[in-house]
Amino acid sequence: MRNARLNTLPGNSFLQLAALLDGLAPGGPGAPISLALGEPQHPVPALAEAAARHNLALYGKYPPAAGTPDWRAAVAGWIARRYGAAGTLIDPERHILPVSGTREALYLIAQLCTPRRQAGDQPLVLIPNPFYQCYAAATAAAGAQPVYCPATAQNGFLPDFIGRPEAELARVSLVYCCSPANPQGVVASRDYLCALIRTARAHDFIVAFDECYSEIYDHAPPVGALEACAALADEDGDRDGALRNVVVFNSLSKRSSVPGLRSGFVAGDGDVLAAFHRLRSLGGAVPSLHNLSVAGALWDDEDHVARSRALYRQKLDIAQEILGDAFGFYRPAGGFFLWLEVGDGEAAARALWREAGVKILPGRYLACDDEMGHNPAAGFIRLALVHDLAITRDALGRLKRCLA
Repeated sequence: MRNARLNTLPGNSFLQLAALLDGLAPGGPGAPISLALGEPQHPVPALAEAAARHNLALYGKYPPAAGTPDWRAAVAGWIARRYGAAGTLIDPERHILPVSGTREALYLIAQLCTPRRQAGDQPLVLIPNPFYQCYAAATAAAGAQPVYCPATAQNGFLPDFIGRPEAELARVSLVYCCSPANPQGVVASRDYLCALIRTARAHDFIVAFDECYSEIYDHAPPVGALEACAALADEDGDRDGALRNVVVFNSLSKRSSVPGLRSGFVAGDGDVLAAFHRLRSLGGAVPSLHNLSVAGALWDDEDHVARSRALYRQKLDIAQEILGDAFGFYRPAGGFFLWLEVGDGEAAARALWREAGVKILPGRYLACDDEMGHNPAAGFIRLALVHDLAITRDALGRLKRCLA
């Protein structure tokens, strides 16, 4: 009675972790600390609290799938401030839609973008490996075939999407590209993004750019796909088609430390968004008018983002001080994860919980085995630096002592 496609889904990372640690009591000198979940623990911005107290009557109205003019103007304004010339490509009435957090939208976009090119020709979806598990779930539900593209140290943790065989690219309907990458924290260059967009247009597939970590960075602001679209428009002299084959997803969850608000946006190709609007008006979860009013206030403000970003940088300083060059530590260019090489991620996870009371996520649970049965993330662990400075220092100190 159930959809057989679901049999192809990977296991849930956190259910796998719970099974791995089942029966183990947390050890260590203090209270247990979880670095497994990427849930920001920074204070909720005061302006969000103030905005939330207003317009409570809006909970009594159904929200429109396209959001409100004020919300669309706030997002368009942020895009213009953040990505410069890319802002001139955006028409708030055609190129922006609200989403209830990006996970549901990243899932739903695959239902729109996976046509069968011809009878018996199953569409392909290219996915980085390791990957955000929503991508795999979306691919399975849409009836497409996933192609897991390695993102390892050998290629700078950036998957080679455009070097696939031509016969394969002809069947691709969708590519999921995450930059800054989860879990490795690397940032794609403008050249990388432009090359991927050119390939998408040549083979007529859609690229879903997951940019949810774009505002958490160590030094330079990460280049965005909309910037790449603007650069290509200048090169080709084609402003009318500047956003073709591109949809960009971003969220307030990480940027503004409000994951419970469930508020993000998708921006890009006007034709794709028109179809997506129709689909989401029937089967999507539209953010409430009240939440959109809070979200608009957050997109309009950068001060709280800068304070949060400075705190993440301090945590990277602590990590560099404690870990040094142990476990292949490097400062991620974007995001708040550490991707450490420990030999056996599952064994490390058990030891850290049993001996130090620190919970982390084995890399294996974020990746799929390749055709040779090798999991490219089996030797890694992922740490989320989401706590305050004192807890971060305590947790990393315990980790270093336990695994050293």
